[in-house]
Amino acid sequence: MSAPSPDGLARRLLAWYDRNRRSLPWRAAPGQIPDPYRVWLSEIMLQQTTVQAAAPYFLTFQERWPTIHALAAAPVEDVMQAWAGLGYYARARNLHKCAQVVSQWREGRFPDDEAALRQLPGIGDYTAAAIAAIAFDRPAVVVDGNVERVMARLFAHAEPLPAAKAALKRLAAGLTPGERPGDYAQAVMDLGATICTPRGDAACGICPWMEFCEARRLGIAADLPAKAEKPERPVRHGIAFWTVRRDDAVLLRRRPPQGLLGGMMEIPSTPWRSAPWTLGEASAEAPLGADWRLLPGSVRHTFSHFHLELAVAVGRAGPGAFPRGIWCSLDHLGGQALPTLMRKVVRHALAKGY
Repeated sequence: MSAPSPDGLARRLLAWYDRNRRSLPWRAAPGQIPDPYRVWLSEIMLQQTTVQAAAPYFLTFQERWPTIHALAAAPVEDVMQAWAGLGYYARARNLHKCAQVVSQWREGRFPDDEAALRQLPGIGDYTAAAIAAIAFDRPAVVVDGNVERVMARLFAHAEPLPAAKAALKRLAAGLTPGERPGDYAQAVMDLGATICTPRGDAACGICPWMEFCEARRLGIAADLPAKAEKPERPVRHGIAFWTVRRDDAVLLRRRPPQGLLGGMMEIPSTPWRSAPWTLGEASAEAPLGADWRLLPGSVRHTFSHFHLELAVAVGRAGPGAFPRGIWCSLDHLGGQALPTLMRKVVRHALAKGY
């Protein structure tokens, strides 16, 4: 069968979407006008995060800060604490900065075009296109991992990612319609998330584009999109210092605002490096002088570009110790803006009886 025009493919997909659209907490119901604040908040959370992981955070943010003005007025520490566990913490800092810019300088209104959206903190090309399309129904080309997979299979584009990104975006642009572009953008993402999944061709029989998919015709859908081999992640090492006061409060400190886990609270630790630390040399990085001893085992965590192994040293602060940071009772650790890595350190120390 010859392929229909791009408009014909879009109409087929929109008809499928009208019957099968996902119900998501940030998505406007049929007939409702999307709320740009909710669209923006969800898109920032969905950067490098799954729908399942982002949904409870979105609901929490909506309950605590239902408007852009409320979020802008919130202390950044509260925003970071609410974000804890979602990862990529620079997103949370930029989220707060963006809320302040929109609230103070734009009277709470987001711009409705991609170029202006890209000028706001934390909004790159993809997020600008998503907000323009979904919130304002602009014919922007929205390409996430789901869309890349759909395009690679529909057109049997075998060039490996990430080199193929520009070509896949051009293919997506050729199909983006002028009619209902916001719904179309969400439809392609839904297609990739629910039918054209990474598992391969298991659901091809119910795909609205099945008859026109070149990869299915060639029997190579499960192999696309092709991906270049990733280099092996290096391993870095460090020692975290579980520092306990006489009343069993634990020492925390805030990481510098820039860099990995910037602005988050942490169990004080050494820098992270390729060579393991000995306790003797690590003691110079300790928050105070104490009789440090290492706990059995270690904490392992994976970042985007490296694996980390943290040993945990425990020590007790003397009555005259005044280290940099704050003392936090065990009962209140859950309310601190501790990233996932540091929550692992807490669990490790508590599991060993500290």
